[in-house]
Amino acid sequence: MTRRPLAPMPANGPRFNEFITVPKVRVIDENGENLGVMFTREAIEQAAEVGLDLVEVSPNADPPVAKFLDVGKFKYEAQKKANLARKSQKTQEIKEIKMRPNIDDHDYDTKMKKIIEFITDGDKVKVTLRFRGRELSHGQLGMQLLQRVQGDTDEIAKVEAHPRMEGRQMLMVLAPR
Repeated sequence: MTRRPLAPMPANGPRFNEFITVPKVRVIDENGENLGVMFTREAIEQAAEVGLDLVEVSPNADPPVAKFLDVGKFKYEAQKKANLARKSQKTQEIKEIKMRPNIDDHDYDTKMKKIIEFITDGDKVKVTLRFRGRELSHGQLGMQLLQRVQGDTDEIAKVEAHPRMEGRQMLMVLAPR
């Protein structure tokens, strides 16, 4: 039996062979059969006879579960699985739609189509209402417009941040239901 040179303790990933510190482990062989609880040294020797490593797959169990595996292949498969999970994960973005308090009906409809598109894609939408000049003294018009937006998107979106004034603009955030 040829011994590998002692490598440094793995910083990440499962413990294997000499790095398993517990005296006894529950062993599963390369075919998935349970060999029972045995001493760690004995399990490492059996794994070496088959040409594999003893890898701790469930360190929190009592006793820990270890398997006969090829460590490199095991780490590669785990990394591939993690990359696939990260790739299929959708990050939720915040899209912004800007309006004016005296927006025309057609323009309003166009903006609403975009809002609905963003929400159905799973993104949050920040509706910003810009006030210029004397429009600022008619804050109720802006509030009515944002309530209209809220009513039109009621089935597909919930209000995450209710309308509030920030300087010369009024903001509201919608999130998918």
